[in-house]
Amino acid sequence: MSSVILSILFVSLAPTTTRNSGLREPAKKDIAMQLVSAAENSSLDWKAQYAYVEYNVEHNEKENRGYTAGIIGFTSRTHDMLELVTHYVSVAPDDNALAPFLDALRKVDGTPSTDGLGEPFVRAWKKAAEDPRFRAAQDHERDRVYFDPAVDRAIGDGLQELGQFMYYDAAVMHGSCEAIRRRAMKKTKTPAQGGDERAYLKAFLDERRAEMKREQGHQDTTRVDTMQRKFLDEGNLTLTPPLEFKVYGDAYRIGGMEDRGWRIEDVARRRSRASVRTPRRGRASVLRRAAPDPSARRTGDPGLRGVPLSARRGARCETIVR
Repeated sequence: MSSVILSILFVSLAPTTTRNSGLREPAKKDIAMQLVSAAENSSLDWKAQYAYVEYNVEHNEKENRGYTAGIIGFTSRTHDMLELVTHYVSVAPDDNALAPFLDALRKVDGTPSTDGLGEPFVRAWKKAAEDPRFRAAQDHERDRVYFDPAVDRAIGDGLQELGQFMYYDAAVMHGSCEAIRRRAMKKTKTPAQGGDERAYLKAFLDERRAEMKREQGHQDTTRVDTMQRKFLDEGNLTLTPPLEFKVYGDAYRIGGMEDRGWRIEDVARRRSRASVRTPRRGRASVLRRAAPDPSARRTGDPGLRGVPLSARRGARCETIVR
């Protein structure tokens, strides 16, 4: 009897592996959000970005994604803004400032057009950002479309938190980590394949930098060079604070753990939105809507996103169902 009790006690105390491990651990996930915000918004205060909205942040017509808005830059041209507003309307059908613009977003999807949007849409977005339901909707879509698939893919490749973040940051900027990942895997093996983690991440960053250089709006590669590569060179594969880095020449620090949680300290001179800002992102645009590709398997992916990999620079990070 005593042996049975001890066995039960041992099992109950044994560590368990859950889907919330790695970068999903709340404090580490918050760090990931701050790192992206530093690169996208020149601020560690990512929760201040729900109301952000701007047109043509790329500042050139070729790469114009229409409106870019919210915590990770949902855009009116690349479908994820339409998905976000559709989800928001579904969970908050009443007193919804963005509901009147749903038809217009459907019409401009895939184009940089502002037809039916304009300043009324901008005002409505900022008003909606005061609604906790809209903030929750942004969190939901960020995780469903970008964060969770990227982290799942990285964990499958045997990567720790830094590698998981690299995949996520690539997905935020390019809409994809897959093309970059495939090119890196041609150079070296992932840890899951028996390769060295640091060697693989170096190859991934080399390919990520090359991908950024292909777009006019991403010639500044400091989010790779003086942030992610710095962490890699320091051997900080678990993104353990304190983290000190630079983006666009601005210095930031994310402090260490204290009794009451993670102390976050931004030591940068924060640039105002009115100042000259580096274009936020250049997510790979779906310039033409294509028929669903059965080979493009995605978790939680409705047919609207079934775009052949050849029609994009890369598919969104995806969890392959084995």
